[in-house]
Amino acid sequence: MQQYLQNKKGLVENVFDQVYGQYDLMNDFMSFGIHRLWKKDLINMMNPSPNQKLIDVACGTGDIAKKFLKHVNNNSQITCVDPNKGMIKKGQEKLGKFKNLNWIVAPAEKLPILKNSFDFYTISFGLRNTKNLNNALSEAYRVLKPGGRYLCLEFSKIQNQSLNFIYKNYSKIIPSIGNLIVGERKPYEYLIESIENFINQEELLDLMKKEGFERCTYRNLSGGIVSIHSGWKI
Repeated sequence: MQQYLQNKKGLVENVFDQVYGQYDLMNDFMSFGIHRLWKKDLINMMNPSPNQKLIDVACGTGDIAKKFLKHVNNNSQITCVDPNKGMIKKGQEKLGKFKNLNWIVAPAEKLPILKNSFDFYTISFGLRNTKNLNNALSEAYRVLKPGGRYLCLEFSKIQNQSLNFIYKNYSKIIPSIGNLIVGERKPYEYLIESIENFINQEELLDLMKKEGFERCTYRNLSGGIVSIHSGWKI
């Protein structure tokens, strides 16, 4: 499934080129720090064991990798992938003390990774930014080992009308917050538009099944502001 907005030439690349320096700070401001709890829920849902291998795609500055390593007492190997060089550099600086991280600059749709390589694949707030959802899911399936698990944390569709009304109105001020903190409005105008245009929970579930994933489920968090989708490569 092609995504129209993300296929505009250079759009997503320019967005993240403008924000990577203040990426973590803006995430805290926009979500009131709740994004940290959502990511913790992702790790708890995954419940990894030591020596299991993770690939974290659209890794940003490495939040998932850090939480994963804490969960397994630093006893694992993680590959962090992001299409933005600046984001990767920021992550390397942030997590420089960890020696069991491998950093790769690449898009989710074309991973320079051998098939059947990982126990877990995670993508947090990154699937929405891919140009082709099917290709991103197909690559996730390819690099997972048989028995491996796919987990996607992404903005979703709110179930409660009152909460949705509040969220929609709050979203309108996010570009102004971005302008204040980062000095840029356009990246956060893109953020809101990309969330509004993204598919709903059931539609993503169907795409996962079409790409071969089994035992597919999702869990809404914060009333459906975000959801975690899970699927297995059997």
